[in-house]
Amino acid sequence: MIWSMVKAVLFILFAIGLAFGLTHILETPGSVRIAFGGREYFLEPIGFVVAILVLLLVFWLLLKLAGFVAALLHFMVGDETAISRYFNRNRERRGYDALAEGMIALASGEGATAIAKATKAERLLKRPELTRLLNAQAAEMSGDREQALKYYKQLLQDDRTRFVGIRGILKQKLDEGDTDTALKLAEKAFALRPKHHGNLDTLFALQSEKSDWTGARETLGAKQRANALPKDVVRRRDAILSLAEAQLAIKAGDTDAARHSVLQANTLVPTLIPAAAMAARVQAEDGNKRAATKIIRTAWQEMPHPDLVAAFGAIEPDESLINRHKRFQQLIKIHPDHLETKLLEAELALADEDFPAARRAIGNLAEEHPTTRTLAIMAAIEQGSGKDETVIRAYLARALSASRGEQWVCTKCGHAHMEWVPTCTNCTAFDTLEWKEPPAPEHDAPMEAVMPLIVGKPPAPDHHAEIHPDPDNPVEIIDADPLDTDQT
Repeated sequence: MIWSMVKAVLFILFAIGLAFGLTHILETPGSVRIAFGGREYFLEPIGFVVAILVLLLVFWLLLKLAGFVAALLHFMVGDETAISRYFNRNRERRGYDALAEGMIALASGEGATAIAKATKAERLLKRPELTRLLNAQAAEMSGDREQALKYYKQLLQDDRTRFVGIRGILKQKLDEGDTDTALKLAEKAFALRPKHHGNLDTLFALQSEKSDWTGARETLGAKQRANALPKDVVRRRDAILSLAEAQLAIKAGDTDAARHSVLQANTLVPTLIPAAAMAARVQAEDGNKRAATKIIRTAWQEMPHPDLVAAFGAIEPDESLINRHKRFQQLIKIHPDHLETKLLEAELALADEDFPAARRAIGNLAEEHPTTRTLAIMAAIEQGSGKDETVIRAYLARALSASRGEQWVCTKCGHAHMEWVPTCTNCTAFDTLEWKEPPAPEHDAPMEAVMPLIVGKPPAPDHHAEIHPDPDNPVEIIDADPLDTDQT
């Protein structure tokens, strides 16, 4: 569009300049004197300009005639293709000019012009490997997908253009949402060019979407060999694929395969929270409690997480509350001021029915950072402290509409997940989940405004406590041990 406007402006300027020049020549008085061979010729200015143009035309015709005569002479001395080459050169030149103009029109978004130029280039050049792709892309730009598909299929017939044809059909299938066919095409393209970065990305994304973790690991290896990813990214993705294979093996009942895959994932990336939590449970079930503890501590140093708390509790499921509180000090001392640590301390205090200590641990989090967890913890503390039922109900009612706190949120589409998964369930993006609190919906009204008679207003916090209730069941945690792994 912009290029067309530029050409139109240039044409108008040229027309204006030509008209101005002709007017100036016509209005110029006098004549042009030409002396040659003892004779003199007098021409008007406009006649002189016309004479110059005629001479240029004659000179161009003489050059063309000389070229043809040269080709004819070569033909007469035995070169049978001399004359055909002479005409082919002219046709190829015009064909390449049309091809170049078609590419420019395609880049400018002029679909109709691109089709016309591509058709002309195809007729003049007779080089389908050059013109079919231009025709296909021009047809796509014009919205003629069937015509584009016809050209892409024609590209499959030539070994030099087969890969391009497959990629073109693959793109169409992706646009149509036919991922099954797209996956097969991506595999064929991979067989032709195993180091093509764009196709490797497409193949990996499709395999991840289909939960083909074995195929995805092979593609990841190909990406590594093609130097398409940094080593640390390859290592992390390999760990995630191992963890995904472990999850799949658990569903299939293959515990040995699941154990091998999850331990491999934890070895590759010790700070990957889901892998660390699962690997610690595996080690604990095998009696390797020290190894399980080390796995949790390593991951906790990177980021405290409730899954690590649950897995750490599962190492000693039958221990006394005193021993449990003592053992959890290993985690508390690593990040004493972290939100998750405060919630952990509150849970431990609640499990020991030490409600003042729980209140000290949670402090004023229920007011400064009201989430389902913090509000339900405050409800448990108030109930354990013998507060009025109205106060307890107020906290629980607020918990129903409060933020769920940190969750596994997709950084690409913002979708929140209750559990970690290798690919987002909403946009199917791979390895995009991050542990953070999703933004609260702007249209949600506070619970006090919706149910003022039922909710009431809780008292000001005593700045003493914190606890770790189950956000999905805030009532039941009041009388439950939140670190009981059986309940978890």
